[in-house]
Amino acid sequence: MTTPFSRYPVPALADLPEDIRARILEVQAKTGFVPNVFLALAHRPDEWRAFVAYHDILMLGQGGGLTKGEREMIVVATSAANGCLYCVVAHGAILRIYEKKPLVADQVAINWRKADITPRQRAMLEFAMKVCLRSDELGEADYAALAAHGFSAEDAWDIVAITAFFGMSNRMANGIGILPNDEFYLLGRMPRAKG
Repeated sequence: MTTPFSRYPVPALADLPEDIRARILEVQAKTGFVPNVFLALAHRPDEWRAFVAYHDILMLGQGGGLTKGEREMIVVATSAANGCLYCVVAHGAILRIYEKKPLVADQVAINWRKADITPRQRAMLEFAMKVCLRSDELGEADYAALAAHGFSAEDAWDIVAITAFFGMSNRMANGIGILPNDEFYLLGRMPRAKG
């Protein structure tokens, strides 16, 4: 028996609106599987569209001073602080792939202060974790610490936005019981087979 990956009814791919189905099939073609979050959130198609649109702006945008790997680091560290299994596992896989480091996601999730990351990335995560856990305490010194590592004011906005968005995402995943796909656990841990 397969364990359900959401507390709510998960629509069949064939029953989804065409735009959502097309996007999910595009992801499946790229990854080889359909991430559970795509189907679970499709329970409410309008919310799915809004969620995916904002996700893509934050995580796939080409502008700004954050790399895709750094964006994923923020997700992994803050999702671990929020106790979100889905996001730690899924975005940990993406982090391993972007950074080409099979150990980095586990390190960032468990103790980002001891992770094999640069001082710049450590400053970024220090800021993100304050946004995640104590945003009411943010002040000029926090922004100055980021600037000292080459982050612009727009980069700081991105760190805040990514942290805030995934705070919501973590709570949705936990609240509706989204479990990570088994495939995520191994992605980026072993070199891809050449063929």
